[in-house]
Amino acid sequence: MKKVAVVVGALIFIFFTVSVFAGGLEKSVSKQGISEENKIQKAEDQVEQSLDKFEHTDTHLLHREEGAPSFFLDGFRIGAGATIVVQGTDDVNGDNSPENEAVTDVSFSADLEIEKEFKDIGKAFLHFEIGQGEGIDNDLKVFSNVNQDAFDEKEGRVAELWYEHYLSDSALITLGKLDPTVYFDNNALANDETTQFLGGIFSNSPVIEFPDNSEGIRLSFAPIEALEFSLGYFDANSKWEDKFQHTFMAGQINIKPNLLKRNGNYRFLVWSNDTDHTKWEDSTQNKEKAYGFGLSFDQELTDILAAFFRYGWQDPECYKNEEEFSLESSWSVGLQVNGKLWGRENDVLALAVGQVIPSDDYKKSNSALRAKTEGHFETYYNCKINDHLSIGPDIQFIWDPYGSDASIKDQSIGIYGMRVQIDF
Repeated sequence: MKKVAVVVGALIFIFFTVSVFAGGLEKSVSKQGISEENKIQKAEDQVEQSLDKFEHTDTHLLHREEGAPSFFLDGFRIGAGATIVVQGTDDVNGDNSPENEAVTDVSFSADLEIEKEFKDIGKAFLHFEIGQGEGIDNDLKVFSNVNQDAFDEKEGRVAELWYEHYLSDSALITLGKLDPTVYFDNNALANDETTQFLGGIFSNSPVIEFPDNSEGIRLSFAPIEALEFSLGYFDANSKWEDKFQHTFMAGQINIKPNLLKRNGNYRFLVWSNDTDHTKWEDSTQNKEKAYGFGLSFDQELTDILAAFFRYGWQDPECYKNEEEFSLESSWSVGLQVNGKLWGRENDVLALAVGQVIPSDDYKKSNSALRAKTEGHFETYYNCKINDHLSIGPDIQFIWDPYGSDASIKDQSIGIYGMRVQIDF
């Protein structure tokens, strides 16, 4: 109840502040005798300039930096897309998988996005998604998955539904059902499984305990174009009952220094998740909280080359109650090359390498565990056939999967795949 009271109180304060600000602005404009037409145009220009301060590219079809096909209907902007992933391996190591069995699985997902801009006030956003097939992750035992796009939701779901309000020319608030990974630990080169890396380690840090899409609030403040602060408060259970009984909170600073006179983002993140965790050294302490920090950098280097780096750490002394292991840190680094180098300027070639490091406390909990560092490599090529169709291969390699503690085999795993992205 205390948490609910705090959230409600914060919302009342915020909207009171908004009302006062809006009222003051209206009085100021009327005093200046500005015509209604000029007032609207001035507000629109002001909002457009102020929103440039915020990081607005993300995994949504409607917010991609390179753009995606969309159309307008009575003021609503609509985008739709579908992703098909085919992956196979000869090295399954899952607990319920026959040894030396080769598997090939297919998964698909479809997204429908609707956005409505309210001029100088804000905007609303609806994201509906449907998917089928869990991919080959069911046949593998690894710390970090190989198909971040796979999920089995045949009946579909409302993935996101939020309203974003412009508090001023340097602050905004987003409320509703949100995807925390859109706002935190994001990355221009490694955050979108439909067009970039498929592996989980290269989409988000595997040591940040993000909840699934859930009710929450995000507040962002950009005092200058090169600096943005973000705070997030989310329901950690992602269920419709006992709301905010457990919470996920995050704070992020994004510094955009314009190095080499090129785009770049240097994000510094802290987070906490107060769902029940248990101490490895004392199982009676089963109401512990998790916390950690992360870094997520991306930088354009030349007209055709860009690089990214991501690092994460979490408290190694406890584990989430339903998990069998815990991780302490992870890192990844990669390069993206534009196809302009070989006459295909809309194509992309990328590669990345990273490691997931289990906690020492987990390793000490059982003398039989090897708990080695799990390594990942991935490369993909995204060939843009036209504005509506992209296709390309994706190859991954994992060494010391599950810390070399899988029950079937501890050999390395090779994954070959193909991804098709259709934008309607």
